[in-house]
Amino acid sequence: MKKVLPLTLFSLCCAALFPATASALSMSPPPRSNPQPSKFVFKDASGKATSVDVVQSYQPTKIVRPFTTADRQLDPKLMRAATIAEERAHSHSGRQCWHAVKDALLASGVISSRPTTVYAKQAGQELVSNYGFRKLAVSDPYQAPVGSVLVYNASRAAGHVEIRTKDGFASDFRSKTPSRRPLLGVFVKS
Repeated sequence: MKKVLPLTLFSLCCAALFPATASALSMSPPPRSNPQPSKFVFKDASGKATSVDVVQSYQPTKIVRPFTTADRQLDPKLMRAATIAEERAHSHSGRQCWHAVKDALLASGVISSRPTTVYAKQAGQELVSNYGFRKLAVSDPYQAPVGSVLVYNASRAAGHVEIRTKDGFASDFRSKTPSRRPLLGVFVKS
């Protein structure tokens, strides 16, 4: 304690008498003399000079694909099914996608009885043959209308099925991106 007090007084006196030296000891980085450019200039394949904006910070919520819109020609109960699926979905898969989609379709009144197929990749066939759904000529999941049922194939597995929501996809879990499996079809009911 006796040695700490004189050391503290000495450092306070030095800071008072030499303020420029004390400010130099601060831990902040020195200011940059040349700020980063806001444009990156390069030559494209044809030799023409082109510029693009430089990304200054990471934006985790940036929308890569636009939101989808509702198709008014489709059954409005499909939009309700999308809402129900999204409300009931978890953050991670429980490997019950077809079960969750069946529940959402039943709860919204789109279908009157529970589908009997076991595998998700068989969902499209059953929805068309037994429940009045039709297959759309859409190959990009992002272009599917809200409420449509997307069915995916899997070579040696059950496949995957999900419902298109306003800002993503839902089954037993919600996602901003569609499944990476091959898309079998997009199914809707008019």
